[in-house]
Amino acid sequence: MRAAALYSAAGSLLLTTLAAAPAGGASVVPDTAALQGTAIAAARARAAGIDFGKCAEAQDMPGALKCGTVSVPLDYADPNGKQIKLTVSRVLATHKDPHNSKRRVPGQGALVYNPGGPGGDGLYFPLVGLLPEWKRIGAAYDLVGYSPRGVGHSAPLSCQDPKRFFKAPSQSPTNPSESYKKERIAQAKAYARGCSKRAGSALPYYNSVNNARDLDVLRAALGEDRLTFMGASYGTYFGALYATLFPSHVRRMVFDSAVNPDPEQVWYRNNLDQSAAFEERWTDFREWIARHDDVYGLGKTAEAVQRSYERASAQLAAEPAGGKVGPAQLQGAFLTAGYYDDYWPHRAQALSEYLKGDPKQLIGQAAPVPGAAAEAENSNAVYTAVECNDASWPTDFRVWDRDNTRLARVAPFETWDNVWMNLPCAYWLAPRQQPVDVRTGPGELPPTLILAAERDAAAPYEGALELQRRLSGAVLVTERDAGTHGIAGGPNRCVNGYLDAYLLEGRMPVRRAACAPHREPQPTSRSRKATPQPAS
Repeated sequence: MRAAALYSAAGSLLLTTLAAAPAGGASVVPDTAALQGTAIAAARARAAGIDFGKCAEAQDMPGALKCGTVSVPLDYADPNGKQIKLTVSRVLATHKDPHNSKRRVPGQGALVYNPGGPGGDGLYFPLVGLLPEWKRIGAAYDLVGYSPRGVGHSAPLSCQDPKRFFKAPSQSPTNPSESYKKERIAQAKAYARGCSKRAGSALPYYNSVNNARDLDVLRAALGEDRLTFMGASYGTYFGALYATLFPSHVRRMVFDSAVNPDPEQVWYRNNLDQSAAFEERWTDFREWIARHDDVYGLGKTAEAVQRSYERASAQLAAEPAGGKVGPAQLQGAFLTAGYYDDYWPHRAQALSEYLKGDPKQLIGQAAPVPGAAAEAENSNAVYTAVECNDASWPTDFRVWDRDNTRLARVAPFETWDNVWMNLPCAYWLAPRQQPVDVRTGPGELPPTLILAAERDAAAPYEGALELQRRLSGAVLVTERDAGTHGIAGGPNRCVNGYLDAYLLEGRMPVRRAACAPHREPQPTSRSRKATPQPAS
């Protein structure tokens, strides 16, 4: 799933039992030719290694961060055909015990990380080793990030001119008219055509199974016999594919905020479930604002806060703030708060000040940043291509309309925006895959660790339960009564304790464990300020 801290609004992964099953057959295991091609590419990468040097766009980054490239086949069934280069980054293990400067920490190889998406870029992940919560892990592991295929400098994918990507101000109706639906259908068809035209014959090869194969080639290029991997959000999905396809190549795996891997869920139903979950998280946020009405003045109940939000949206529809922030930009900013509660004080303050006549904070938080358009367009293109390629989607808009009209009656906050984000998949011009049946038997896979927040909206909790059912020996650690998306290395010391014990010592609970929630964010205002909680 897309990480909202990096990619505002728009994208999601999503999930619900309201929908009809997407068209398509049963799940199948990928073809033998591609698996053989992966072995050939991995052997080639191991022999070549990675020549790490200065990062091309890291002028202001610490000198310890180094970058290199790994070549992978565009098509694994043709390993000697066209190759693409993935950009990889690394910070070497410090071997310094943060609690005992005299103790040298033995190395445990490379820890490879993916932040999710599809379309998320993990190139700067190794810099987390500078944070206190990561210093023990950074002492033992070489921290490795990379840009997946299609992302950043790794054979970048594009579906439209980045100058046309940000359309602001724009609308975000929770009960769209028929004319508005027709307009969005036309846009979705045009976007699908743009992806096909710009990517050409390469388009079908941007998919989750190839992301898993790329991970095995990266493992070999790093000189690792077995992979230590941490994936967040969507990264848990192709990490689970990796565990299914290459179980003997796994050393340790952490699945942070797990996506539901059930083939019947990928991706249409997953998106429906996410829309439903965001409604619950939006309620959590409104209740928090109401408890701090003395600070924000937006209402003493969640219903009153909703009315304040709707009043702001109506005002923005009539007169966009700064000419840039309309209802869709407001919704995008508040959707981000559904991912990370450390955004709550800032979003609430911006809404409060806007309704009192001062739009500056809202404009600063919600307006598109033109300089980010190329990166955002690239991320969106990869997100769309991977999800559309991965599985069958309903091709009749009447199915989307029926399922989401029904869902929007009880979950209006995110539902229709999620539809427009994913609707190009209804008109996709590349062949679809059938999702792999993620599953391992007893003894096939080393113990793996799943981390999940109970009220995560972007990756609903059922996904973590389903992943544990499918990966034999997996252990689940739950942060109760919390909804942050991505909890590894965040503010919860209990969660971090389980993470450290697993990655550093291979220790974990027998099957399941629970942690109390991290502390709620404290309200901030011009007269009452507090340090926001760090994002996880």
